[in-house]
Amino acid sequence: MNASGPGYPLASLYVGDLHPDVTEAMLYEKFSPAGSIMSIRVCRDVATRRSLGYAYINFQQPADAERALDTMNFEVIKGRPIRIMWSQRDPGLRKSGVGNIFIKNLDDSIDNKALYDTFSAFGNILSCKVVCDENGSRGYGFVHFETHEAANRAIDTMNGMLLNDRKVFVGHFKSRREREAEYGAKAMEFTNVYIKNFGEDMTDERLQEIFSKFGKTLSVKVMKDNTGRSKGFGFVNFEKHQDAQKAVEQMDGSEINDRTVFVGRAQKRMERQNELKRKFEQMKQERMNRYQGVNLYVKNLDDGIDDEHLRKEFSPYGTITSAKVMTDGGHSKGFGFVCFSSPEEATKAVTEMNGRIVSTKPLYVALAQRKEERKAILTNQYMQRLATMRAFPGPLLCSFHPSAGYFLPSMPQPQTRATFYSPSPVAPVRPAPRWNTQSSRPPSSYHPATPMVRPNGPPRRLLSNISTMRQASTQVPRVPSTGQRVVNIGTQTISARASSSPTFSRGVSQYKYSSAVRNVHPLGAVTSLPMQQAVEPIIHIHGQEPLTTSMLAAAPPQEQKQILGERLYPLIHARHPTLAGKITGMLLEIDNSDLLLMLESPESLHSKIEEAVAVLQAHQISEATHKSSSMAFLP
Repeated sequence: MNASGPGYPLASLYVGDLHPDVTEAMLYEKFSPAGSIMSIRVCRDVATRRSLGYAYINFQQPADAERALDTMNFEVIKGRPIRIMWSQRDPGLRKSGVGNIFIKNLDDSIDNKALYDTFSAFGNILSCKVVCDENGSRGYGFVHFETHEAANRAIDTMNGMLLNDRKVFVGHFKSRREREAEYGAKAMEFTNVYIKNFGEDMTDERLQEIFSKFGKTLSVKVMKDNTGRSKGFGFVNFEKHQDAQKAVEQMDGSEINDRTVFVGRAQKRMERQNELKRKFEQMKQERMNRYQGVNLYVKNLDDGIDDEHLRKEFSPYGTITSAKVMTDGGHSKGFGFVCFSSPEEATKAVTEMNGRIVSTKPLYVALAQRKEERKAILTNQYMQRLATMRAFPGPLLCSFHPSAGYFLPSMPQPQTRATFYSPSPVAPVRPAPRWNTQSSRPPSSYHPATPMVRPNGPPRRLLSNISTMRQASTQVPRVPSTGQRVVNIGTQTISARASSSPTFSRGVSQYKYSSAVRNVHPLGAVTSLPMQQAVEPIIHIHGQEPLTTSMLAAAPPQEQKQILGERLYPLIHARHPTLAGKITGMLLEIDNSDLLLMLESPESLHSKIEEAVAVLQAHQISEATHKSSSMAFLP
């Protein structure tokens, strides 16, 4: 086979008709004996990653690709013969139709290889395919030659020849647009007439007797079933178009066997279906134009409202052409339609009646929409929500796993404790763990884990409906600082509560925490104040060490979320055991100051937990809907 033909990469092959389970490794094992392979790619669906049934193989040398095409075409891989052709990346050249021929009336036993072997004698074949469905060959195929001359030689030699005792038609390939144009021209010069509705008693002889008076007939056929009874329709083929035209004009609508018959031009099935589709679309468009802006959709109707009651309610706003309450088995479905004579009247009715209470129920009134329009709007809204949720999937999928402890166990701590910080640059040694390692924990979803460090995850916009606690924390004075954000939050909380608390004790001044080391520095603005110790709010969680804001501020950033998570998890687990991990992970996206306020206020925490549950449920529903819709499009 000549590989010097124009228009395709010399060393790249297209391999089609692949089994869905064929992989790149299988193709490499199959084609590597032909020569050195640079790359193999099995084309797959973007969403499902399932094979599309074809692949591209790039050889290092054109001679190796030509050898593979000559020796491996139509070989079987996983029970299917593969089809190899030169890769033609230019769709314009692929679809030009130059050198492409069409063969029909093929015997069922002729496959791709038999067709290739038959027509390869006329020139270099770029591709060859017998069209098949689930039942086998459909009786036609295509052969694409490299040159137009080779295609002409094949047509001149093979058209009308016998292949497996069947006379085949071979001609130049024509696109559907070209075929439809030819059908339109032939329709003006038709000779074949279709007759229907003449009953079961009609025979070929009698049908010919009826239509022979219009001219010479070439064939007459009454279609029959398996028992030999007439199906009620048949065909008459005249020699001349004028005779066929005369038969249609005089016989259409006449009576045969006391039945009114239809007589018209015989049409191919596809042509008839297209014509019926055009008529249906035209009728639908006319109906849409007629009711555009005048048809109203009314829902939330009381069960006692019927057509007359609905018409009476809307009649003050204009002339009503129709009013209908939709029913099922005689019972109202709760909605209906009201059609006015003009768009102005319909607009006035929408303005006045929407929201009005009729029979104890407020009505919803709007312009009626076609099912396709409504479905398109709902689909667009759903896809927008789905795209938003897919853009930020992290908070909905992250789960908090309480740590088994990363401090050495020690004696249980008292319920209250005053914490002092030294102004020295050396970090104080923590005398005890932050929680009691002997406390009881839920065995079902309490997994050991390392201290939770939140990576560079998605933005918090998805949890904006959860993080509404910022409104409460805006009352806390914010001190601008270049230090660490979470630590500063803890410092501000201490300062705010110290200044607002009516009770103070002496001994501790206020400090600002540095982001570099865990030390404290006196604030110059407050050194002149009396040395006082603020009574910090203490958060008590059963079985764990009490938590104060200063304890949280003194912890490294990577430990602060873990500390808060250890407090949140048992509270959430008590309400939602199966979702405790995910809900905790979602709530940890909120600022530490807001989390502290939530831990102090059970009502606020409960509200946020329920909001998180609602978000999780909505996400699960949307994912299930997307999965089912994706499966519906799979082949």
